[in-house]
Amino acid sequence: MTVNRIILASSSPRRKQILEWADIPFVIHTKEIDESFNPALDLQAAVADVARRKAQAVLEAAPAGTIVLAADTVVVLDNQVIGKPKNREDAIEILSRLQDRTHQVMTGVALVKGPQECLFSDITEVTFHPLTQQQICFYIDQYQPFDKAGAYAIQEWIGVVGIKHINGDFYNVMGLPVSRILQEIRKLQYPLAEDG
Repeated sequence: MTVNRIILASSSPRRKQILEWADIPFVIHTKEIDESFNPALDLQAAVADVARRKAQAVLEAAPAGTIVLAADTVVVLDNQVIGKPKNREDAIEILSRLQDRTHQVMTGVALVKGPQECLFSDITEVTFHPLTQQQICFYIDQYQPFDKAGAYAIQEWIGVVGIKHINGDFYNVMGLPVSRILQEIRKLQYPLAEDG
């Protein structure tokens, strides 16, 4: 088995951690791209298209036979995409809208190996308990979730005390639907640790 034939095209520490938990050898290499959505595509396809462009940008300099994995995650409430908060006030406003409601977390994924492309998006529904302004401000001030879509991370305090239930892949909410990714990696004939 050739080690590190997977490149993660993301600097997200959460995606890095998920792949480490899955015991997948990989290296990280990223390249800045325009992450705006293609208006000709529906949202699920548009999110996967952003992931594809991230992967293709890295693939250009990758050795032959390398699989490049890229992802893009958005939070959707009432058919509106909620991105990363601009500041503390924006984060408070976002979480105030999400509390006591159900929203969707959508992650677009691209696995690219040479001319082969696997694109998909995964959706998880997340329902918050009612939250007080005091709880929202405590979370934001303690955890500074300004680099996170929807202004929260499910694996932090807010997820422990604030989330009522989820419908779908927990790890998708963290930013990487890893179970589906492992299935798709096998289809690209990449040997995984548990395969011997």
